[in-house]
Amino acid sequence: MITNISIVSIFVKDIEASKAFYIDVLGFAEHTDITLGDSGYRWCTVMHPNQPELQVHLTIPGPPFSPEMVTAMNRSLDEGGMNGLGLNVDDCRKTYDELRAKGVEFIQEPEERPYGVEAVARDNSGNWMVLVESRQFTPADFA
Repeated sequence: MITNISIVSIFVKDIEASKAFYIDVLGFAEHTDITLGDSGYRWCTVMHPNQPELQVHLTIPGPPFSPEMVTAMNRSLDEGGMNGLGLNVDDCRKTYDELRAKGVEFIQEPEERPYGVEAVARDNSGNWMVLVESRQFTPADFA
């Protein structure tokens, strides 16, 4: 039986730069950073200190994906079109101000939604990060 989600992977342009972004800018912590055997494959994960059971795997597009798929993923990263993470925040407007001051690129300022306040940013590889200050809602709030 599946008990929980333990790892999510996001594609990045540069593992070292992304690791620094997630730790230094977003406040995550290092979980694992090792090179596996002679392959040179780097397994790098970060975690949020309040949710250590969920690792975010930072990886560069490559095998086992086909060269064409790798090219497409890299193009999508360059265009800022890759999905990333949904992040809960306690105060979306304050977090927006703090992250903008750290140089984070936002593609949507905080806006009221039926489910809370939402802002959308990009990480340093172009992945979307949705910041949500949640509130209680019902399906009727969307009518």
